[in-house]
Amino acid sequence: MRLFSGPQMSTNNSGDSKIFDAVVVGNGTLGLSLGLELARRGVQVAVLGKASRPFAASAVAGAMNGCFGEATPGLLQSEHGRTKLAMDVRATALWNDWEQSIIEASDERVIRSAEGTIIILNTIGVPEIDTAGYASIRAALDEYDEPYEDLDPDQIDWLAPEPTSRPMKAMFIPNEHAVDSAALLRGLATAFVRAGGTLIDEQAVEVLVDNGRATGVVLESTDVVSAPSVVLAAGVASGDLLGCLPPDVRARIPAIVSGYGVALLLETEDSTAPDHVIRTPNRAFACGLHVVPRGDGTIYLGATNNISTQPRTSARIDDLNLLLGSTRQMRSDLVEGAVHRIMVGNRPVPLDGFPLLGEVGIDGLWMMTGTYRDGLHQSPLIAKDFAARLLGEEHDTTLDVFTPVRKPIQALSRQDCLETAVRHTLALGYEQDWGIPVDWPPLIEEQLRGMFQRSLDELHPTFVPPAELLAFDDPEITAALSAYYRAHDEAS
Repeated sequence: MRLFSGPQMSTNNSGDSKIFDAVVVGNGTLGLSLGLELARRGVQVAVLGKASRPFAASAVAGAMNGCFGEATPGLLQSEHGRTKLAMDVRATALWNDWEQSIIEASDERVIRSAEGTIIILNTIGVPEIDTAGYASIRAALDEYDEPYEDLDPDQIDWLAPEPTSRPMKAMFIPNEHAVDSAALLRGLATAFVRAGGTLIDEQAVEVLVDNGRATGVVLESTDVVSAPSVVLAAGVASGDLLGCLPPDVRARIPAIVSGYGVALLLETEDSTAPDHVIRTPNRAFACGLHVVPRGDGTIYLGATNNISTQPRTSARIDDLNLLLGSTRQMRSDLVEGAVHRIMVGNRPVPLDGFPLLGEVGIDGLWMMTGTYRDGLHQSPLIAKDFAARLLGEEHDTTLDVFTPVRKPIQALSRQDCLETAVRHTLALGYEQDWGIPVDWPPLIEEQLRGMFQRSLDELHPTFVPPAELLAFDDPEITAALSAYYRAHDEAS
């Protein structure tokens, strides 16, 4: 069954209305990947978004092209977390062919920037996070029978940390790579246009609805792009376009906040870079410290993660201090390197922490966002699945659990959420080598636990937010969570 009537693109005499089979709002990795998949199948499709991508995550991503390195105890103990891991594993199987197809259809010669990933367990992290995370990575690798090997940390080329930050253990995952995100975006855009797709260098400001069905979008210029299917893949900005929904429906979709991150593009003093990704397990609510080679002696050093109700375009001094201080964990001479660029991106984080994938309350309006740190890696999988959904074909029903209009997904118990918030907040201090009296950490831990417990109790008697949303304790986020939970209480 085909959902599109298949009209060719047309323009009226005034030039202010264009007609397509589908319009994708958002020109990041997910939006371009879906556009490419649809265009290759003969669908007349437009992808919208400013070429500068002011708030995008894709454009500044370290783009670690793997999944097992992201495994954590919390991910593995949750049914929805394990579903997300399974998505990552399936996406990994698609990447070789996906990369080759983009290279063949574009002017790019290379899209991947690293071969394999080295996970280090160093002396900076805390056992409840780093050691447990390292063990979770191995458990996930073993469960999926994925190859890896233990390494002698002293024999890892390029790695030269300060003695007090040296790794105690290390393992090499040969099938976990990295992607040059700039090359990927260029390649996707070129391949999309060559396949017959249309890029429009504007943002959408409104979704149009007629008789309960999406009919297109209004652009900043007030031009209209008409289509019977509209896909919101604009990352943190996707929720801004839901004003067309009935209020009770919109209220039951988790709002999207920004997990904004800061990273540095550095040129090393001796113009060397590792051949592999080198990273720690996830820690302090972030994707661990990681170094990704980018070629010509440049490396990507990332990345921080802070939760904000509004996307950011500039870095805080605190973020830079954390990154510069972390150089001692990789190479002590990195402080002598040249900073080519300070990069800031905004990861789309739904209020319950899980993706928003599916139709949104009215016919023809879809959300394909909220993927947090997984969107670039999952892009070939999600693009193929959404193309099948839009075309009325057989699709992956396991992703239906992430339908946008849903009850809050509960990944952690209340106690686990509380303890995770406390441990990761304390880990920020240890990672920054705080100098405090030895008897202060237990006192700080006690204060944090009491503060987070009160916040948790005030939010809702049963619903539990992601630990990072609890820990950042932002009044606007707390209000958004309360409204989301209240909408589900009223609907039940």
